Amino acid sequence: MKAEIDRIIYLSDGDSSVELQKYLSSVTEDKLTTLLTNSALKGKNVGLIIKAIFKGSPPNSTEGSNRRLLLYQHCIPLCESGDLQSEVAADIIGLLMLETHTLNGSSLAKLADFFVKEVKVGKIFHGKSLELFPTVLTALAACEKLSYGKGDLSGEEYKKQLINSLCSSRWDSQCVIHLTTMFRDVPLSSDELKFLAEKVLRMFSKLDLQVIPPLVYQLLLLSAKGCKRQILDGIIAYFKQQDISQHEEQRHGESLDMEVQSIPQDQLRHVEGTVILHIVFAARLDHELGREFLKSIKTSYGDLCPFSVALLLSVARIQRYEEQVFELLKGVIMKSFKDEQLLQGSKFLQDLLPEHCSVSQMILDTVKNSVFGWDHVTQGLVQLGFFLMDTFGPKPGPFGKTTEGSATVARTPTQLACKLGGQVLLQGFKMHEAIRGDILEQVLNRLVTKTASPVNHFLDLFCDIVTSAPMILLESSSKVTETFDHLSYLPLATVQGLLKAVQPLLKVSMSMKDALILVLRKAMFSSQLDGRKSAVTGFLLLLKNFKVLGSLSSSQCSQTISSSQIQVDVHSRYNAAANEAFCLEILSSLRRCLGQQADVRIMLYEGFYGVLSRNSQLASAIMQTLLSQLRRYYEPEQDLLPPVKLQPCITAHGEQVHIQEPLAHLVSCTVHCLLWLKNMPRSTRTNDSDEDEDEDEEGYQSELQTILESVTKRMIKCEMEDFELDKSAEFSNGSSVGMKNNIFAVLVLGLYEVLMEYNFAKANYSKIYFEELMELFNRYHKLCEILREKSGKARMPSNKIPRSLLSMNFISTLLTVLFRDSSQSREEAVSVLRSSDEFVRYSLCVAVQKIQQLEETGVADGPDGQSSDLTFRFLCDMTSVLMWRYTYVPSTVEDAGKKDKRSSLSHLCLEGLLRIFTTCHQRYPDKMPKLLSSIGNSQDVAEQEYGDGINYVYIRQFQRALFAQLSRGEDDFNSKEAQLLVSILSVLSLQLKPSSQQFVQMITWTVKICKETHFEDAALSKGLLSLLFSLHVLFKSPASLVLELCQDIHSHLGDIDQDVEVEEQSHFAIVNKKTATAAALLVLSQVDKVLDEVDWLISRRKNHTASDRSGPAEETTQAAGRQDPVEKAVTLQLGTLLTALNELVQTTLQLGTCTLTLLRELSRTYTILTTLVKYYIQMCATQSGKLPSRFEKLVKLSGSHLTPQCYSFITYVQGGDSSTSGVDKKKKKRTEVNTVASAKLLRETKAIPNLIFSIEQYEKFLITLSKKSKVNLMQYMKLSTSRDFRINAATLDAALQEQDQDDSQEAVSQDLEETQEPKQKKKRKQ
Repeated sequence: MKAEIDRIIYLSDGDSSVELQKYLSSVTEDKLTTLLTNSALKGKNVGLIIKAIFKGSPPNSTEGSNRRLLLYQHCIPLCESGDLQSEVAADIIGLLMLETHTLNGSSLAKLADFFVKEVKVGKIFHGKSLELFPTVLTALAACEKLSYGKGDLSGEEYKKQLINSLCSSRWDSQCVIHLTTMFRDVPLSSDELKFLAEKVLRMFSKLDLQVIPPLVYQLLLLSAKGCKRQILDGIIAYFKQQDISQHEEQRHGESLDMEVQSIPQDQLRHVEGTVILHIVFAARLDHELGREFLKSIKTSYGDLCPFSVALLLSVARIQRYEEQVFELLKGVIMKSFKDEQLLQGSKFLQDLLPEHCSVSQMILDTVKNSVFGWDHVTQGLVQLGFFLMDTFGPKPGPFGKTTEGSATVARTPTQLACKLGGQVLLQGFKMHEAIRGDILEQVLNRLVTKTASPVNHFLDLFCDIVTSAPMILLESSSKVTETFDHLSYLPLATVQGLLKAVQPLLKVSMSMKDALILVLRKAMFSSQLDGRKSAVTGFLLLLKNFKVLGSLSSSQCSQTISSSQIQVDVHSRYNAAANEAFCLEILSSLRRCLGQQADVRIMLYEGFYGVLSRNSQLASAIMQTLLSQLRRYYEPEQDLLPPVKLQPCITAHGEQVHIQEPLAHLVSCTVHCLLWLKNMPRSTRTNDSDEDEDEDEEGYQSELQTILESVTKRMIKCEMEDFELDKSAEFSNGSSVGMKNNIFAVLVLGLYEVLMEYNFAKANYSKIYFEELMELFNRYHKLCEILREKSGKARMPSNKIPRSLLSMNFISTLLTVLFRDSSQSREEAVSVLRSSDEFVRYSLCVAVQKIQQLEETGVADGPDGQSSDLTFRFLCDMTSVLMWRYTYVPSTVEDAGKKDKRSSLSHLCLEGLLRIFTTCHQRYPDKMPKLLSSIGNSQDVAEQEYGDGINYVYIRQFQRALFAQLSRGEDDFNSKEAQLLVSILSVLSLQLKPSSQQFVQMITWTVKICKETHFEDAALSKGLLSLLFSLHVLFKSPASLVLELCQDIHSHLGDIDQDVEVEEQSHFAIVNKKTATAAALLVLSQVDKVLDEVDWLISRRKNHTASDRSGPAEETTQAAGRQDPVEKAVTLQLGTLLTALNELVQTTLQLGTCTLTLLRELSRTYTILTTLVKYYIQMCATQSGKLPSRFEKLVKLSGSHLTPQCYSFITYVQGGDSSTSGVDKKKKKRTEVNTVASAKLLRETKAIPNLIFSIEQYEKFLITLSKKSKVNLMQYMKLSTSRDFRINAATLDAALQEQDQDDSQEAVSQDLEETQEPKQKKKRKQ
């Protein structure tokens, strides 16, 4: 064997190849292949042998050509066997590549077929030989003619057949990467590249997960040739499917067998992370790839998955794509939330479409997945979180006021997007240590810098971060401490939120606490009022929430205390001495506030009660402070009136008079603290039985009680003249005297209220004390009347009262006593209070005022008003009382309310209930059942047991009340009360589930009421129809309801053509001549909502059609046979709306807002019809199919019915002609003024030109569709009216008749000019 090898090598070294050719001819093929194999395995001389064979095998001879082909066919499997050293195999392939171009056409074809066969049978394992295949294909493509079957093909065509055969065959999973790599070097047409990409992407599901990243890398390199979008979409689709499989497995994990379980989650996430890195790297180098990726996301728009979100955020790190990515994500997120809102509010859409995919959930899943080492995604998540919070956070309203309350539940898409940003940042903070510092720094920076905008959302996020990870935050305590330096410059609301948030940190970080106290002390002397307020807020919060534990006071604390010492200190025994030293130190700082502005003092007085209730050991210091302050303004001489000095309570700056001491707040704080101390058992307040302390406590308590009793008795004796506030006093704000008197009046009113509450608390249901209370109220009421008279509001009946200082706790107790206390022992005393109608009315007005405060701000004035749990408890108590009062005392009994034209007590009760239910729905949405169950006075307890929910029980009660109200005659009917009942039913109905039986009963009842109620009350009609629509949209589409109402409106208001008699129709009795205009506006707003839904469906369908263009032909032919459900629903909805609008455009609507709104809705309807026509044009372009018959009917309806009526309606509106015959001069003049105003409004809004343009655009695209579909749709269209020059036939007739009768031509023409318009009116009368 060796001799033969040496012989071949020796002959190849010679100059002549003839000897070599002769020798090789003598060697058999088997012998030659054996020589090659042995040499290759040993790794010796194989290169020389191959060169010798090439030299001794001339390509132009048959024998040489065959020997060369044999060499290729033997070496390819040899290299793939894996038995050779990699260097040897590489040398062999290199030598073969050099000689490929010498092969003739048939040899090349056989060699290429050999390659394809090897791939098909799965013998390509290592892929080394595939490096040769591109060279073979290139050489093959250069051939002019090759035999193929019975005919001939060019080399290029033959190459195409080979590639098609290769891509159509089954690939072994081991050779996929090698084949993909190989195709990078093969010249491919766009179709071939597309076919190849599809093939490789289909193979993903059959490959091992670890093979995916290198294969993706090869695909990305291949994408340089083209098909970038297809490759990216395929990669994303694969990982989306993997995520779905993971979710399904987690959801049904227990029921699945271990054999069918998919890939481990951590393995999948790591692979996804690697693939993302590959794609981002490729996008950095190939900008076209990045652009195609963003285009793909824009087209799918919402069809995201956690993988594509992560990929987007990673791509955002490339500077050129950053802005585009976040704008794209913003659009996707907002669209998703808006779509969800639209779906939730429409049963029609819910039935039509499958479950909506939540983009917010995708983003939160991405945050969750990023824990598996996705460091390249985390920075993008931080940017996204802050981008959403900055873009969609609450904006400053007029004069810098916040437009949204922080306590309300997020409901609008904007609020939800802002909330999502906060969730992303919070979850990111918990999971990734690397970004914690960045998140914290950015949050604190925004709190400090965004002083002109509300920062509630950032405060909530900071609070959540502190709550979830206080110990982690201690590592960044220096950043928090730096923020403290800016406290005196921040808005008060920001300071309060920030200090509440850091309370948990102050308990474990002495250095942070000391830094805060230092800053607050400096702020106490700030030149800015807000700075001093911030200091008071901070100190009060420390006193309420922070208790020093251990033996060190704050001034002795060292900043170098270790964490372990802090932990021990926190859990050590409560140290009263250290607590007292620390708190008294703070109190001494707070006492300085008693010499500052009224706002600062009010803040201090309102905070003392909260401090006392949380830190009762400070009672002595607080009460002594209040007592010494009270003595300044108390008149100790018992014979002198008034008992308080009002003059020191004010201060003057030039001509301006300001309040200096809020005396009523001081007394209120004193009273509440005193009452709290009296009600609390002594054992809970002190740990030591120190006799000196007890005596001290009894001393200031008795002195305060003496002062308050003396003030009460003397205030009762006081007349208004004693305060210089009689009827002759001046109360205008234009003079210093008037301003002073106004301030005195406010202080005196506040004092009366506080003393009423104190006397009620100490009375213990004593008749004498209650009589004193009533005396105080009479004085209060008298002063209120003087103020009302002086302000010019005496003639206007009003339930509004000055801002009350009564506490919510007292009001809820007082209402219970007034309305529900049936105890015999108390009856005599309580009757004193009940005997005064004014006092009962006042109590209800204060209750409504407090509830309104809670509704608007989330907190109420007075003690416990900041605690959501306590305020909710007071709401429950008041709900029970108000419900009982309204239910058991019919409003018909109340004659007093009618005499003075003020709202009845029943009306006040209902207003209070409505505000309570609204507040609960907005701020405590989960507690509504608890609120209703607290009422406990329902007659329907049996119904509850029978199965109806507690909510529906009270809905039934209010329904009965409304029915009773509607059953009265016109004279006894109380419209305002009925409107309140409808509003309450609207709020309570929001708690019903649309799928429940109670909801069906509710909507049935509402329909019945609307059909049977006939009151000429526009406000009630509007309320009932609004309730009907709000329920109906959650039950089924309101289009049919809109049609019936339009028919009713047309019937009652009459036709614009006075010669036409409208058929009398009355589906709903609530619609009549007086209520029809209000009903029309409401119907038009509902039409707008239905049009929103239809427009949304069409655009969604267009997007789906665009993305499904590459779908299989079977679906296309199937779709041609039957109409898509969405298309069918859209056509039916539009058909019903066109019929409804056809009724309205023929109606004599009031010129102005109503006609303007109708013109806009008509214009929008034609615009949406145009969109639908464009959709069908697109369908005709992509697939051949017949237009649905329903669509043709819709076009016919629009052309033959609605469009002509639109032109008639335009003529009616432009003419401004409304009959004024038979009305008095005043009404006629008012009508003329309204007509002029309406004409001006129409000119300014351009509603008519917009409508005409919409109609013409619709007809233009109908012509295009007619050509595309070969269906003559224009046969239903009538010629448009020329509006520039119109001939009124009736006027022309009259003119011609006069011309025949008259002799003088000139007189006729003159007469024609003078009488043209009256004759038109005369004709219309006929």
